[in-house]
Amino acid sequence: MSSYVYGKDEVCAWVREHFPTDATVLDVGACDGNWRRLLPEYRNMDAVEAFGPNLSRLSGYRQVFHADIRDFQYEHYDLIICGDIIEHLTVEQAQAVLAYAKPRCRDMIIAVPFLYEQGAIYGNPYEVHIQDDLTPENFEERYPGFAVLCDPGHDYRYYHKGDAE
Repeated sequence: MSSYVYGKDEVCAWVREHFPTDATVLDVGACDGNWRRLLPEYRNMDAVEAFGPNLSRLSGYRQVFHADIRDFQYEHYDLIICGDIIEHLTVEQAQAVLAYAKPRCRDMIIAVPFLYEQGAIYGNPYEVHIQDDLTPENFEERYPGFAVLCDPGHDYRYYHKGDAE
């Protein structure tokens, strides 16, 4: 299942404005490779995907890692994209993933759907929304230190690490 299309053009324009095309990028929960297709000029883009059947759909990445982001270890990326990821984790798991990532990247994009219930899709248990209660208010309480990057409406928002800390 791919993420919402809302705001993707604005986010891609922001990435192009703030990162050179040789930047290292990690696409977390790459699913069907949407960010790879949206940012094709970024050749140093890696993917991490937990659901094995999705791996065959991930072409064009520098490297594809079959791993759960909760266990995935890495040194540094210029940009980490967490497109529709944290709602699939408990609050504590998401906080741990973000705490691990923050010092290991120059910036990070987090896409968040609000108040959205979802079960497993296409047999993928990782698609279940555990935090289906997310709102802008409790996102900011649970995950301080992120600034709004783009608010396209539709109960969806993008945040980034940027200068928020």
